[in-house]
Amino acid sequence: MLLEGSCHCGAVKFTVESNTPQPYQRCYCSVCRKTSGGGGYAINLMAWSKTLKVTGERNAGLYHAIIDGEESEAERRFCKRCGSPLWLYDPRWPDLIHPVASAIDTPLPKPKAHTHVLLDSKASWVEVPTGRGHQRFARYPELSIEDWHRKNGEWVE
Repeated sequence: MLLEGSCHCGAVKFTVESNTPQPYQRCYCSVCRKTSGGGGYAINLMAWSKTLKVTGERNAGLYHAIIDGEESEAERRFCKRCGSPLWLYDPRWPDLIHPVASAIDTPLPKPKAHTHVLLDSKASWVEVPTGRGHQRFARYPELSIEDWHRKNGEWVE
């Protein structure tokens, strides 16, 4: 599925191919909370890095988060003009790129279930939904984004 994304001011636009477009996984870690805002979490999708095409790349900033006192290898991209978070690339998994769901302009399928991850880092003011359709994890679930999509019949060719 071709995903089209952009920042708020339009200075950065991008496209990327994804087989995993369900915005089902909410991350509550401090990095996602503080760089992506929202409801105290961020939602990243998975896509194929070789398909990324960017317009206005000169307006895309780069941030390496400090995690446990160390600079992360992961590259978080954002718009230098308006501050919108755009995508994350981690050289440890060079085939993948993780667009931030809030930057995607293409209509995304509504997830039937949600996975809440890194709850051991969530802000105290955040209320995490419970009940049917909500899985909660202090750290990470066993299923990767790809595995979740395949298991739930949501893999898009």
